[in-house]
Amino acid sequence: MTFAVEVEKEADGRWLAEVSALPGVMAYGASEVEAKAKVQALALRVVADRLEHGEADPELLTITFAAA
Repeated sequence: MTFAVEVEKEADGRWLAEVSALPGVMAYGASEVEAKAKVQALALRVVADRLEHGEADPELLTITFAAA
């Protein structure tokens, strides 16, 4: 499964990255690269938790990220 990472720069200069396919998975960073890295790490934690609790679809066993 490929998760799209959406990134935008806030008015205060911070970057916000979000994986819209995983509700609530968003992260701020001082740079675009930092925000993407943080949101990818968070997405992997959420997926790992779902797998651990038997709540994940089999397609989550192979994950990639793509910039939106």
